[in-house]
Amino acid sequence: MMDVRPLHNEQDYGWAIGEVTRYFEAQPEIGTADSDRFEVLVTLIREYEDAHFEISHTDPIEVLEFAIESMGKTQAGLSELIGRNRASEILNRIRPLTLDMIRTISAEWKIPIELLTPQYELAKAYA
Repeated sequence: MMDVRPLHNEQDYGWAIGEVTRYFEAQPEIGTADSDRFEVLVTLIREYEDAHFEISHTDPIEVLEFAIESMGKTQAGLSELIGRNRASEILNRIRPLTLDMIRTISAEWKIPIELLTPQYELAKAYA
């Protein structure tokens, strides 16, 4: 764990994000050195974000877009989870996320449910 270091700036923050991203697909077994490293990095990231980023409202669509852009996820992967047309409609704010979709995405993509549950505006009224 010697390569873990304090996060002083955006470059350090970016490095830490890159380091923890690899653990999202295969979280290390609890009690291992990798597990300890993951936990320390997540704590450093959380503290850096709390100090440098104001998060007043979490938009579930922005969370999904972040996952696609920064976590190695894809729209095709989202389509496999919730259906092709549905994924496109969700990302284009035509259809709202359902509770079943939220549970599936959270479980498969390791995104906390609370980031996917806030209400958000749709592009047009959904019937």
